[in-house]
Amino acid sequence: MTRAALPLIAALLLWQLLVQLTGVPRFLLPAPSEIGAALWQNRAMLAAHGLVTFAEMLAALICGAALGVLLGLWLAWSETALRLVRPVLVFSQTVPIFTLAPLLTLWLGYGFGSKLATGVLVVFFPVASAFLDALLRTPAELLDLAKVMGARRGRLLWLIRLPAARPGLASGLRLAAVYAPIGAVLGEWVGASRGLGYLMLLANGSAKTPLMFAALVVLSALTFGLTRATGLLAARLERV
Repeated sequence: MTRAALPLIAALLLWQLLVQLTGVPRFLLPAPSEIGAALWQNRAMLAAHGLVTFAEMLAALICGAALGVLLGLWLAWSETALRLVRPVLVFSQTVPIFTLAPLLTLWLGYGFGSKLATGVLVVFFPVASAFLDALLRTPAELLDLAKVMGARRGRLLWLIRLPAARPGLASGLRLAAVYAPIGAVLGEWVGASRGLGYLMLLANGSAKTPLMFAALVVLSALTFGLTRATGLLAARLERV
């Protein structure tokens, strides 16, 4: 752990030194010491806004992953649905999510709902895509053996395809955990009155750059924690 932290410590020291030597304006690039001071001085506000953003991230991850799993199961079950829905699903990803965020805010308002919807749209595709691909790539010899033993379609899905698709689902969950914060913060940037994304815009508008960096540090810590926890869950899923 100490060895892993050495590059970060060295980078922070170099950053501090460069800011002091070059005299770069504080509103452009604050020193790490100033960011640390902003973290401490605004800890209560950062915690309150961070809790809002984390709730949005977590809810988007859970709901988006659940929708992705259900969609993957449905498309793997129905060949007709697979032929009709899969092209639409792929085409939907050609629309940049940041172009939909203003519409979601217009339709759902500035509250939690629009942030959740934006996050779900970002999260569910990697889960659905990875899970469906894994379901469809089940080894043919396993399916043939199960059919010879009299397994019907439903049992093939639940007893053969689903266990074989666990690594694909785990991979999709890992990606989803990385994307969930993007959806939450994007929704806050478009329109919100709470959250770290909102706080970053507020700090930027008032030239409080250390506070903006402090919010970014908190967001990075929350993202790291979420991806770490999801990674542990995914690893356990692969071992089951």
